[in-house]
Amino acid sequence: MAPHMHMHNGSGSWECPIGLTVVVVLVALVYLRGWLQLRGFSSNAIPGWRGVCFLSGLALTWITIASPISAGDETMLTLHMVQHLLLMSVASPLVLLGAPLMSLAHGLPPELVRMATGLLRRAPVPQLGKALVQPVVCWVTATVTLAVWHVPAALTLSSQSAAWHAVAHTSFLATGLLFWWPVVQPWPSMRTGPSWSLVLYLFLAMLPCDILAGFLVFSERVVYPVYLESGSSALSVLADQQFAGALMWTAVTIIYLVAGTFLATELLVFPGHENAQLARNGKVA
Repeated sequence: MAPHMHMHNGSGSWECPIGLTVVVVLVALVYLRGWLQLRGFSSNAIPGWRGVCFLSGLALTWITIASPISAGDETMLTLHMVQHLLLMSVASPLVLLGAPLMSLAHGLPPELVRMATGLLRRAPVPQLGKALVQPVVCWVTATVTLAVWHVPAALTLSSQSAAWHAVAHTSFLATGLLFWWPVVQPWPSMRTGPSWSLVLYLFLAMLPCDILAGFLVFSERVVYPVYLESGSSALSVLADQQFAGALMWTAVTIIYLVAGTFLATELLVFPGHENAQLARNGKVA
């Protein structure tokens, strides 16, 4: 039985995932408390648009999992693809643009923050944290997650098991946050500004998505037989598969090109960013 409370009956129903709802509401309240405290110290601490980004990312995460999209991804690959794209490529960067850790650290009780800070400072946690947000690690993690959950056996497992369905959602969101971390560089990362290597990072990230999308679009056979079990014809399942691939191809290209364009524009308008970053890394005398 799926861990959800149904709000309506029917195939197009909304659901209320109790655990996720509680977490989203609590995180939003703690974030707002911290954001208001920081705004009390300085009106420029965290601009209002960042707060809107964070809350929008949280809301989008809840909507992606609670809306009919979640129930429908068991019968349509297109809806599965919509979920994957929203969690990894839209909600994740929105959350990070909200400077989440800074506001959350100020919104939590001081005793809890001191305890967490003490734990995080113990070896080897700082070294592990730095290693995790290295662009190569972030790229590989996101790419592997994408590949694994689109293997037919894994996708079938996630569509037939509520527990594995939740694991898939969690991994999409977690690796999405990890992937976008080097691009957004939220606190506590030392903000170094964009670099041309990050533009390349985004371009290289499009390649695995394009390969998978192209395979789904041009394949003449049904890649995921699990969707045939819903009673749909092979022809309609194949059309759904091709549309899912086309959606992924288009959405990823647009999102990554927009992000890359922002980075490239900042580099061209403020060319000193790149030299400053190289100097901090010890590559420029």
